[in-house]
Amino acid sequence: MKNPFVNYIKVPVIALIVCCLFSTCRQTQKTVPDNIDLKELIEPVGADNIFKTEGYYNWGGSIIKGQDGLYHLFYSRWKAEYKFTGWLLFSEVAHATSKTPSGPWEYVNTVLRGRGKGHWDAITAHNPKIKYFNGKYYLYYISSNLGEREDYTTEELIETSVTGYSHANWKILRPNQRTGVAVANSLNGPWERFDQPLIEPSGPITTLTVNPAVDKGADDRYYLIVKGDKPGTTKFIRNQAIAISDNADGPFVMQPKPVIDYMDTEDMSIWFDQSRQRFYGIFHSTEGFIGLVTSTDGINWDKAYGYEGIPKIIPLDNGKVLKADRLERPFVYQEDGTLQVLGVAAKKDDTSYIVFVPMKEKL
Repeated sequence: MKNPFVNYIKVPVIALIVCCLFSTCRQTQKTVPDNIDLKELIEPVGADNIFKTEGYYNWGGSIIKGQDGLYHLFYSRWKAEYKFTGWLLFSEVAHATSKTPSGPWEYVNTVLRGRGKGHWDAITAHNPKIKYFNGKYYLYYISSNLGEREDYTTEELIETSVTGYSHANWKILRPNQRTGVAVANSLNGPWERFDQPLIEPSGPITTLTVNPAVDKGADDRYYLIVKGDKPGTTKFIRNQAIAISDNADGPFVMQPKPVIDYMDTEDMSIWFDQSRQRFYGIFHSTEGFIGLVTSTDGINWDKAYGYEGIPKIIPLDNGKVLKADRLERPFVYQEDGTLQVLGVAAKKDDTSYIVFVPMKEKL
């Protein structure tokens, strides 16, 4: 039976109601402007926010929340006996968990190492990023090899590691660095690795493709930033390049326009901000700050509102500050659409560790 009340609703009134509902919907979905200011968001750091491991250098990292309610950190570590330059030869991707995204963290296991002779990722596993796409976990990482040489020994690798940048092997290992991905149905693995890296240097970068940063855009495509050398210069300058794929495990197509080519930068991490409907990229500059760039389409990137985000100094909860020799590998963890943690790798004297800076963002 029809509701007789409907007969008394005039068409103009219906139109007015629809218009009001549409207007309300549009106001509710209104995007937030590009207004991120890291200096206003970060909070002081305490002991629980610093992740050190006795006998190891800890470096970089990437956080994801698991179905178990815990936070899972994937990070780089290598034995201190190999010196800090051991990252290029003996780094491994380790897994730790915490009840909060800012720590404290507890080591669980090591998930990736260099696969050994005959593989593109024969030597080292470094600078991971963990992502969850379409029911699977994707662990992006970098690795290297000694080319066609398979007669090297562990002793030679140790010698290369402790000698550092002046060793002849460095001239082979550095340009052979590439980005790859391992895939699993669970954060506990097993992790499937591939016979080829994800992408080769071309376009805005040359020599190597390292330090992956990836996220899914509003168009359901995947945007991957990798670092390489700047073409056509004799100076040691690194560019950031963007590649796009329909799939999280590629193939990725390099775009001709760089993300950053106007200064020397390292260690990009990116995220797609749903409330602002734009990508953000956070990086560390060799000019002494942690900065932000942004893009609405993932291809054309500009300096963000908070471009010179923070200096490389972290406030501590005892009123002092943490000022390291090196403060690099910035990454941001967001949850429920808000920024929760800024992670940075710190090196002081002959130790390195990861600092998880609490953040409070209110949209």
